[in-house]
Amino acid sequence: MLVFHPVQWLCLNIFGYQAHKKSVDFFNWTILRCLNVLGTSFDINIHTSLPNNVPIIIVCNHQSMWDIPPIVWYLRNYHPKFISKIELGKGIPSISYNLRHGGSILIERKNPKQALGEMIKFAQYLIKYKRSGVIFPEGTRSRDGHPKEFKRNGLLTLFKKAPEAYVVPISINNSWRLQRHGFFPMPLGVKLKMEVHPAIKIGDYDANELIDKVELQIKSHIKP
Repeated sequence: MLVFHPVQWLCLNIFGYQAHKKSVDFFNWTILRCLNVLGTSFDINIHTSLPNNVPIIIVCNHQSMWDIPPIVWYLRNYHPKFISKIELGKGIPSISYNLRHGGSILIERKNPKQALGEMIKFAQYLIKYKRSGVIFPEGTRSRDGHPKEFKRNGLLTLFKKAPEAYVVPISINNSWRLQRHGFFPMPLGVKLKMEVHPAIKIGDYDANELIDKVELQIKSHIKP
């Protein structure tokens, strides 16, 4: 994290967005390789090729901070950006810098007006640049792998403001095991599974019906 912070700064300020993105991709690849040292393995199943050159909204269950590196690396061709709580926007080397400067948004959970404004700008950003935005609609991570009920407001805003986008549901399993004791000790031999489901055109569904469909699909593939 300390090494990649100045690398990101140099890439962004000297070479621009594409160089910065590659530095973030490689940063997350390095995190995955560090997890391999602990015997962590990754079972990534992408059911079908995802559409190119279109805005995408990636919807995932949330089990730990370790959900993020596989998404960034394995879906790097789709430029994933994140919806994150504002507290993560400072104080964490590499991660905070990328959240502030890489296209992600930071929302205040206790300030609905600010959060709504950021979500609308995020939808506009995804449409303009045809990139992907990642949302964890449970709000907070599941500490035991059991999925929580989806909070709908964020999804409804994105779906209504970006009807031309596609939604890609992702089911994540066993990530919670990596953080069951916090950051130490790290367990050995965890097999993290990520199942990327087929893309769905948002404009083909009523927004609330689509949320129900996506939530059911994600949760039906979670095995705590």
